[in-house]
Amino acid sequence: MSRSVPLVPTATACALALVLTACGGTGGVHGTPGGAGVADPYFPKAGNGGYDVTHYALTLAYTPDTHDLTGTAEITARATHNLSAYDLDLKGMKVDALTVDGKTAPWTRTGQELTVRPPSTLPKGKTFRTTVRYSGTPETITDPDGSEEGWLRTADGALALGEPTGAMAWFPADDHPSDKATYDITITVPKGLQAVSNGELRTEPTTRAGRTTYSWRTTHPMATYLATVAIGHYDITRTTMKNGLPVYVAVDPQEAAASRKVLARIPEIMEWEEYNFGPYPFSSTGAIVDRRGDAGYALETQNRPFFPGAPDTATLVHELAHQWYGDSVTPKTWRDMWLNEGFATYAEWLWSEDHDGDTAQQTFDALYDGTYYDDPSDNEAIWAFPPARPTSAAHISDSPVYERGAMVLHKIRRAVGDARFYDIIQGWAAAHRYGNANTADFTAYVEKMAPGKDFSGIWKAWLYGDGKPARP
Repeated sequence: MSRSVPLVPTATACALALVLTACGGTGGVHGTPGGAGVADPYFPKAGNGGYDVTHYALTLAYTPDTHDLTGTAEITARATHNLSAYDLDLKGMKVDALTVDGKTAPWTRTGQELTVRPPSTLPKGKTFRTTVRYSGTPETITDPDGSEEGWLRTADGALALGEPTGAMAWFPADDHPSDKATYDITITVPKGLQAVSNGELRTEPTTRAGRTTYSWRTTHPMATYLATVAIGHYDITRTTMKNGLPVYVAVDPQEAAASRKVLARIPEIMEWEEYNFGPYPFSSTGAIVDRRGDAGYALETQNRPFFPGAPDTATLVHELAHQWYGDSVTPKTWRDMWLNEGFATYAEWLWSEDHDGDTAQQTFDALYDGTYYDDPSDNEAIWAFPPARPTSAAHISDSPVYERGAMVLHKIRRAVGDARFYDIIQGWAAAHRYGNANTADFTAYVEKMAPGKDFSGIWKAWLYGDGKPARP
């Protein structure tokens, strides 16, 4: 456990006396510390209590040759109770200085928890700004399922991916999907490299003293796990769709030829998804394509999904569908992952159905009959656990969450018919736009949208039930 600069006089008495309550702040306000973690069922240390972040302003500088990252994070938040201390999630990295509303504040660190003690208690409802200056070599984090996230080194730069808890490797945060915020991300890199992030460029890149700065802004709420930075050599394409929506695509030159044809379909896919899922929730779209091997998975990073190598059309459809289901409507906890992956997987089925491929019913039948995959163990894995109840953190991205989650949606479609089904999925995206929702919210919404229908059998057997349900 380490401490920053010596406690300033105005905070000394509080810091020494702090146990469960704080000494009085301005006006004699007394407070309690915010929780370290939000009791997520799979990642209990993720996130923090006592405040709600509204904006992150991140100023970063990275040197790939030395792997050094320096950063300043200005975190604007609102206290949700009288707050004597609060935590941020930050793994690795060295904290060089920390202030709260411009005043030096004492802090301590234990594991991923950076505990801040403001000079005086923050009253409930107060908006405050925490500024953290930090530096070091950011970490690559290995997930419970063995995949890697956080800060990933690439052949010509770096890549930041955050699902589920990797954001804390490169900036201090309330690192849980339940706390969404807007972002300004400014990245300075050696001249000749590009730095791509979420949202839109605030200004054109500027170069000074051999380094180039890129400034990105995300004006719609975004979960920490969807924030990204991609640093390297990219071929950049900027276009607009017929409706004026900007399309920003960044492709590693080694993947340009293989990616060109499929990425040209982004406008077509976006128009199809808007027709099926409702108005696009964000202010730009696109993609980031890095080299194969730079990461082990594609990810629905907000505005422009990330792909390790040229994606196929189904994967592009999947990750763009997440912009509605996962990015705009975000799960309250990691238990609700099927609301992301089941929807995006079902989008693949619907695309196939509308483009002369297998119908959704044919895909459903192949999965149920065990003929979808060539490997029998892959077919059997679909029934390992119910989609709404993954067995552990290591399994939140397993087959039941994707395929069986999509099967739940198909069962709803069969029960209500196409017209009502599309009303449900479009209405769901609209009702929780830019917010968070869980499985109980979804089942209640479906029942509200289809009064008189009995969904109890679907919920019991397909959503929450163990094993393979009886023949549909």
